[in-house]
Amino acid sequence: MARSPMQEALDMVTGLWRDFLDSEWEQEYFCRLRSFVEQEIEQEEIPVYPPSSQIFQAFVLTPLEQTRVVILGQDPYHGPGQAHGLAFSVPRTVSPPPSLRNIFAEVARAPDSQVPSSGDLTPWAQQGVLLLNTALTVRQGAAHSHRNQGWEVLISRVLAHISQVSQGVVFLLWGGKAQMYEKFIDSSSHHILTSSHPSPLSAHRGFCGCNHFAIVNDLLAEQGSLPINWSC
Repeated sequence: MARSPMQEALDMVTGLWRDFLDSEWEQEYFCRLRSFVEQEIEQEEIPVYPPSSQIFQAFVLTPLEQTRVVILGQDPYHGPGQAHGLAFSVPRTVSPPPSLRNIFAEVARAPDSQVPSSGDLTPWAQQGVLLLNTALTVRQGAAHSHRNQGWEVLISRVLAHISQVSQGVVFLLWGGKAQMYEKFIDSSSHHILTSSHPSPLSAHRGFCGCNHFAIVNDLLAEQGSLPINWSC
């Protein structure tokens, strides 16, 4: 029997994240979620993003035991060619969208940092920055179209799991929707930084000038951990 798109995506994940996702796979909420996403993919008239092979890309690139920072986004980008499984990130050939440009402007405020050469944040993920959206799929041209189907349950459990098994992780919760997940994080064991969302509609309400990228590296240094190179 041919494997479903969701199963093929799962097969890309290894290690402790695979163990975690396997434990969620047959939960009732996840069965409903898988059914919904696979029906959306099979319709084909309207594409689903990111490509199915990259649905769990954040877990592929950032192993649980190497996770030092979590940046929580919302939907994947819903324009053609933009989403590739990492929050706020786009492939190297795609110009950074407005929110990402605001993020890069904040990166440039950090000591010894400069704006990255592309909008592909894979180098961040490979340094232990889990770039996680609160919904991992979306229908083309339809923001929030895969909300309230089960992704939020999974992400809340992911955050709670990180909180339970790790120490000293820095969580960046930008905007009200991301901050709703703060309750799943033990603030006595981890660091939580909040601000407005980097979207042009809200960045001026607290994101611009938040200095989060410098603060993250200061917090990592206090734990004897290497800084994140935000410039790559």
